[in-house]
Amino acid sequence: MPRMPRLAVALLAVALMASGCGSISLASPPPTPTDFAGLTGRLSVAGIAASDWVSGDAGCIDDTLRSAAISFKMAGLDQTAPVKVYLYVFRNRAAWEKHRADIGPCAQAFVTDAQTFAEIEQSPYVLAGQGPWAAKFEAALRQVMADAAGTGG
Repeated sequence: MPRMPRLAVALLAVALMASGCGSISLASPPPTPTDFAGLTGRLSVAGIAASDWVSGDAGCIDDTLRSAAISFKMAGLDQTAPVKVYLYVFRNRAAWEKHRADIGPCAQAFVTDAQTFAEIEQSPYVLAGQGPWAAKFEAALRQVMADAAGTGG
């Protein structure tokens, strides 16, 4: 038997055996939440620059939030003036649900105008800061946070 037909027969036999063993899934596992480095990379791709980050800066004196907090400045798109934000990254959805209500009282320490306080909640993240934020900037920020959250922890 010539070489090519043998190869074709062998490949067909392997395919038939594999199909008899059940279905083969090519779907990837559900995504996990992105870490801070990955998040800032996603922001950069969306046209938002992050700078001056400080790990452990919750914006207030709250030890339960401090370990989950990173403050930094952002600007980009139609947000020309940099804004300082506080990102809280919780280890999983249960921790997020437990602590997200603590962020409002914490924000009283860093917000100068409660009417324009801006916040994005997307498990396992909460991003908070003084608003108002420019429309394209905020829309891109919401999309990046949703994409980076994966299954939400």
